[in-house]
Amino acid sequence: MKTKVAIIGAGPAGLTAGYLLSKEEVDVIILEADPVYVGGISRTTTYKGFHFDIGGHRFFSKSKAVEDLWTEILPNDMLVRPRSSRIFYGGKFFSYPLRPFEALLKLGIFRSVFCVLSWLKARFFPVPNPRNFEEWVSNQFGKRLFNTFFKSYTEKVWGMSCKEISADWAAQRIKGLSLGSAIKNAVFPQRYNGDRTKVIKTLINSFRYPRRGPGMMWEVCAEKMQAMGGKLETGCKVTRCSYDETSGSWTVEYKDRQSDLHTIEAEHVISSAPMRELVCGLSPAVSERTKRAAESLKYRDFLTVMLILKDRQMFDDNWIYIHDPSVKVGRVQNFRSWSPEMVPEPDKVCYGLEYFCFEHDGLWDSSDNELIELAQRELIKIGLAREGDLVDGCVVRQKKAYPVYDDDYARHVATVRQELDDRYPNLHLVGRNGMHKYNNQDHAMMTAMLCVENILADTKLYDLWQVNADAEYHEAGPAATEETIGTGLRLVPTRVVAAPELAPEG
Repeated sequence: MKTKVAIIGAGPAGLTAGYLLSKEEVDVIILEADPVYVGGISRTTTYKGFHFDIGGHRFFSKSKAVEDLWTEILPNDMLVRPRSSRIFYGGKFFSYPLRPFEALLKLGIFRSVFCVLSWLKARFFPVPNPRNFEEWVSNQFGKRLFNTFFKSYTEKVWGMSCKEISADWAAQRIKGLSLGSAIKNAVFPQRYNGDRTKVIKTLINSFRYPRRGPGMMWEVCAEKMQAMGGKLETGCKVTRCSYDETSGSWTVEYKDRQSDLHTIEAEHVISSAPMRELVCGLSPAVSERTKRAAESLKYRDFLTVMLILKDRQMFDDNWIYIHDPSVKVGRVQNFRSWSPEMVPEPDKVCYGLEYFCFEHDGLWDSSDNELIELAQRELIKIGLAREGDLVDGCVVRQKKAYPVYDDDYARHVATVRQELDDRYPNLHLVGRNGMHKYNNQDHAMMTAMLCVENILADTKLYDLWQVNADAEYHEAGPAATEETIGTGLRLVPTRVVAAPELAPEG
């Protein structure tokens, strides 16, 4: 089979690229390993009529181009939902984003005074050039608030010390938020006035959301792409990408769900597959140095235990971060608070308990029944359920959910990028795992949008690596102006202002 563009992965990046290329009547095929779902980590899983997400996925972007595309795909199915989240710490619930006066009141007068003094010390004597997560966050909030509200949860998420996590991750996920900005927002709540560039995304109080979960967006996107002539093959795992240096074309090998081997010839390959796996499957093979760099990239895996319980009206937050180290659960989602249509029975609730782990560790290899029992016990211990409330449950495991930002990741990614750029000019990396870049789905979509523009123009108009974590594109130099791109969407070059969540989010 011959095609213009072969896309690896039907997540937000892959489907965005496929949809926009199909609109331009480009011959395109997407190969997705999952035999059932599209959307990657932004999919919505169903169990006995109940819908639940793999993580949390708010639909708010500082890019109008991304917002417009969401509206184009789902013009009549986007709800506007109130945002509500809290932190569970020390047996108490704290609003998140932190409301300083509430937090200080619940911490008590003496601890509060020490927290404020610690913050003042950080303001006057910050750590110069912070290298790790602990130093970066302590500069913003002070060491005591870091130890209280950031350390235990972050180490639960990543399975490593905060001193081993690169400051890049903190800067990307919570930039723009500090104790000062939180206090300002508590006194003068942030309101969206149409200028996305002025919004700290962590502080927004409402967002859009598909009425049956984020997977609805990507299922409809796939349907519309196919209606325009694009192809989608599910249950297909790419095993090798071979580049012909003479013709500049690609041969993509993949196995279908029956393990039969197939090949596709393509002029371009767009990959949202994990960088480590892609690099090891390239032919001609990369250098040993680049191969070692790719193999050194690490990932954090993730599982969701979905519980159906009797409705006791225990909480109505979208999610609660669990900072208490006495339980293993990291976050609890309440799917009815995302959308009432996620839960079909009015006397039931559907919670998603999120556990961060590494593939084949003790948690990952536990049986589904063991994980459901663990989740039930921990939910009762936290105070969000009672004995006898459990009706049913299921487990979903997600490999390579989060690229790890350790001390060496940036150096390894730079090594891989350099050789891929030099040797494989028609290979395009997009999305979270494709670029080994911790981002949300709007950022992943923006990398795909710009990739499409490069392919349509047959030149490198945009450097995809300059798309920042707020799904913005900024050109170097003072002459940056608003660009109109061929897909009819508008990209606004802008400075980096803020990044989204303390916690993993899609």
